[in-house]
Amino acid sequence: MKNITVLGKGSLAISVCQNILESKEHNLVNVVPVLPEPAWTSSISDWCLDHGVSIIKSGDYNDLPPDSFDLGVSVFYDKILSADYIKRCKRLINIHNAPLPKYRGMNPINWALKNNETEHGITIHDIEPGIDSGKIISQVKYSIFPSADEVIDVYNRSLSYAKILFEETINIIDDIVPVKQNENEATYYSQQDCGLLEERKNFTRRESLC
Repeated sequence: MKNITVLGKGSLAISVCQNILESKEHNLVNVVPVLPEPAWTSSISDWCLDHGVSIIKSGDYNDLPPDSFDLGVSVFYDKILSADYIKRCKRLINIHNAPLPKYRGMNPINWALKNNETEHGITIHDIEPGIDSGKIISQVKYSIFPSADEVIDVYNRSLSYAKILFEETINIIDDIVPVKQNENEATYYSQQDCGLLEERKNFTRRESLC
């Protein structure tokens, strides 16, 4: 049985935890929450309390020994793991809200709509030193509609696809050969770029321009 730790926040992290908890092949040993937890999504800390799952109360991955789990799953975790920590872990994967290598970094949905993309995606990839640059394990792409969609619409849509992608990936993850990302196609946005999002800065255009 594989011991798994989840690092992250919100309803998708809860769905991932629930999948692991119900699995006969995996054991959910710890959760590292994003703290403070955002008020706009479900609390993974409350979920852990309700289901008797151990939690790292500091929210700091450094308080989680790398040898205490076989696989770490990052689901919108807000800290960049150090190269030394990554090296000491058996394996770490991340669920990223974009069709990597496009839209690495912050606010990928916001930027996709700002750039009038008609397709977006979810990617599960290995965590390596670097931001969202690890080898791709699995990916799904789906349509988005910049003329009609708000950020919240695409975000909610992405959670549905991400949940299915994780469920289809986790049980065969050791049999999947990860694929290196094409650096020629990579794009990246940082926190410092957020001011350029204008009407796409928040969940809705109206909120963004207030």
